[in-house]
Amino acid sequence: MSLWKQSSDVDAVNRWSERTAAQALGIVVTEIGADYVRGTMPVDERTRQPFGLLHGGASVLLAETLGSLAANLCLDPQQEVAVGLDINANHLRAVSAGQVTGTARPIHVGRTTQVWEIRIVTDKDELCCISRLTMAVVPRRR
Repeated sequence: MSLWKQSSDVDAVNRWSERTAAQALGIVVTEIGADYVRGTMPVDERTRQPFGLLHGGASVLLAETLGSLAANLCLDPQQEVAVGLDINANHLRAVSAGQVTGTARPIHVGRTTQVWEIRIVTDKDELCCISRLTMAVVPRRR
């Protein structure tokens, strides 16, 4: 059974990121399952820090992008929206090239808050970052 209250079409969800930081960093949603959202981000000049490694802030941007998209798929977009309340991340492995893949899965989907875990892995499926995102569910302003 799916968590989603709105269409989980990958192309439509990717259009939500047009002209945003996610698009500028090359983040692309690649898969939406019954209870997860998965996407990729390149490790290149847009996402590396000065020492040639994946920037921790870029990993957090990937995590928040995927978790936020997933959180909002759980809501009626005419009535409410999920906005970031808190995010943390542990950077576990250095990455210098290729791409990383993040997968957002729910820990808690409540009426007023949601908590998502986002695991980011390397091309070799090695965990490089784990993040937890808390979202507040608020009424949509008209």
